[in-house]
Amino acid sequence: MRISELSAKSGVALPTVKYYLREGLLHQGLQTAATRAEYDESHLRRLRLIRALLEVGKLPVAAIKQIIEAVEDDSLPIHEMLGTAHYALGPTVEPGPGEDWRLARAEVDRLLDDLGWNIHPAAPTRDELAQTLVKMRQLGLPVDLKPYVEAAARLVSEFEMDLVPFQGPRDAAVETLVVGTVLYGRALDTLRRMAQESESARRLRPHP
Repeated sequence: MRISELSAKSGVALPTVKYYLREGLLHQGLQTAATRAEYDESHLRRLRLIRALLEVGKLPVAAIKQIIEAVEDDSLPIHEMLGTAHYALGPTVEPGPGEDWRLARAEVDRLLDDLGWNIHPAAPTRDELAQTLVKMRQLGLPVDLKPYVEAAARLVSEFEMDLVPFQGPRDAAVETLVVGTVLYGRALDTLRRMAQESESARRLRPHP
């Protein structure tokens, strides 16, 4: 297909498609003439991935380039490629000063060891969870992660990861992971708030 057809089929404006080509986010088409190239389904998949990372993941172009480099590096195992996307979705956390941070980080490491979860020692999610624990304690909240650990493990092992097409195109696997992580996470958070409202009504609203 020509670039105009690629734009029409993908729903991405033609100037934007050309920008992605210039930035290296979208791989070049097959050159058939000096001013003409042909594009195929792989370009449509890549545009879907870029839109997912931009519109759903809300990632900056620099992070998207890093993810696409991982997608295009066939020597990189699928697990590490998906990890690149996973880590990009989280906030940037700087380790905090003081004993509270050190203790929280050690607590996270012990928790993961006890669970037997295979999380990279330098994974930013370790610092992210440690920061959350510090904030919870500062605000006087009880720190009991067991129900959340059980819910997360069940959701991921029994549902979410089954959706990722590990045997298909690499960019399709990343797209599914990103969209699922963000949107199912958003749905879960919304359902929690609904459940809180319902439980508040049950406990506090007088019965007719």
